[in-house]
Amino acid sequence: MKKVHVTFFIVATALVFTSCKNESQKNAEKKLKSYSQYIDSVSNVAEEKASENWEAIEIKFNHIKMEADLALTTATDKEKNQAKLDEATTKYEGFKMKIVAQKENLKNQYYKSLFGPNYISDDMQFNWVNKDNILAVYDNFVTTVQKNKDSYSREDWDEIKLVYEALDNRKNTVEKEGLTGSDNRKIALLKLKFAPMYTVNRMGAKSEENAEAKK
Repeated sequence: MKKVHVTFFIVATALVFTSCKNESQKNAEKKLKSYSQYIDSVSNVAEEKASENWEAIEIKFNHIKMEADLALTTATDKEKNQAKLDEATTKYEGFKMKIVAQKENLKNQYYKSLFGPNYISDDMQFNWVNKDNILAVYDNFVTTVQKNKDSYSREDWDEIKLVYEALDNRKNTVEKEGLTGSDNRKIALLKLKFAPMYTVNRMGAKSEENAEAKK
């Protein structure tokens, strides 16, 4: 009788263990399927639309990827499932490279519209700005902002202020490199023109966003 109990216990334990392994495998396959489907759906989104919503896409991707990785640790067929996960990840990374390149291109175009055709991307150091072209850069910047001031969002104004301050930092250096008094005075007038335009329009953009949020 004792042997029967022992045998029953062994069989029952084996069944439970097998059941747990099957459930772990099914869960891994389910999470992996969700992961692959998400990447397929994202990859089919138009690049321009994906670029606009990239932050949300990345947050969702990281969450689903974490779930898939965690489920894979308890899967029985790790090698096969890992290969599927890697394949999906490679597809996503390829799509991400396109979006990042597009966003960088749009960013450069945006800055070029603000600072003129001679703009060079150098992490806002403005080393390409010198005593001979700095007045034209300021003039292009203020003229462009004035022209488009009604279309800028609060975030746009924050970005504009950030890059404007970076240009000002460069001006401090250029002044020591032979900036003429005439150009310096003209830049001062442009700065006086920009300051109230920034303050008033940023406040207006923020008020509009608050009104929209209340609707």
